[in-house]
Amino acid sequence: MYGVVTRNAEEVRWPEFDRGCYEVKDVTGRSAEPIEDGVNMVSCFGDNAAADADPSLVPVDDLGRPATRDRTYFDWDYICPSRRDYRTGLLEVVDDCVEANEDVRLDDVGFPRSEYCRCGVCERAFDESDFEDRLEWRARVITGFVAEAASRIPGRVYLTLYPDPYPGHLYERSGLDLAALEEYVDEFVVPLYDTAYETTYWLETIAKGFESALETPFSIELYAVNVDIDNLIHALDVANEYGNDVFFGYDATNAKAAIRRMRADDREGVTHGEPGSEP
Repeated sequence: MYGVVTRNAEEVRWPEFDRGCYEVKDVTGRSAEPIEDGVNMVSCFGDNAAADADPSLVPVDDLGRPATRDRTYFDWDYICPSRRDYRTGLLEVVDDCVEANEDVRLDDVGFPRSEYCRCGVCERAFDESDFEDRLEWRARVITGFVAEAASRIPGRVYLTLYPDPYPGHLYERSGLDLAALEEYVDEFVVPLYDTAYETTYWLETIAKGFESALETPFSIELYAVNVDIDNLIHALDVANEYGNDVFFGYDATNAKAAIRRMRADDREGVTHGEPGSEP
């Protein structure tokens, strides 16, 4: 099946898409009313607006450096996953989503990088915990949040994963214990974004890695903004081999054109790419 990820509610209803993810809360902090006919999507610990309003919420490393969008490695501002008041607000957003549609997608879940967070709240929580290993403690924090959110979601629970399937990397980077999370997640979504998709061997490598790493079904999300249609179809061919479903991100018009072209070519028996080209 093919789906779209969008900030425009009407695009979820386009007939080319079998499923739509609608951003109710994105990394800018922008919010929208949940919709009934789409999977409402919540950016959890990426939130520029919350960080701007209260910088004390931002994770810091052991040198006090914040995980903000003006620094290397970060495309948006992060919020510390240990902050109970902020988490309570997130769960209220989840509750609002569930009132409209029982399926919910949790996005941007986890700590920003392996060296975070060393804020006072995290330091006290770790010191008061039974854990000696900080990575184990971080993973418990994230799994606990996902479990709490999932307990409020009667339908399908989707969770976005950073696209790094190498063993141990998500655990060390973000505090994501895949084996523990699979108890609460019905489907993972892996964004494999490129602005051109002129080559796709790397896409296959990453997708195959997640196929090996997960027992739970996963879908692949492709970037559709200004991507050449033939290249996007080529990427779609690869994604279809591994993902449960394929989503297209943030350009529904281009995605619709790719799906239509692919279906028309399939009916005519056309194959994309030259013989011997990479998959």
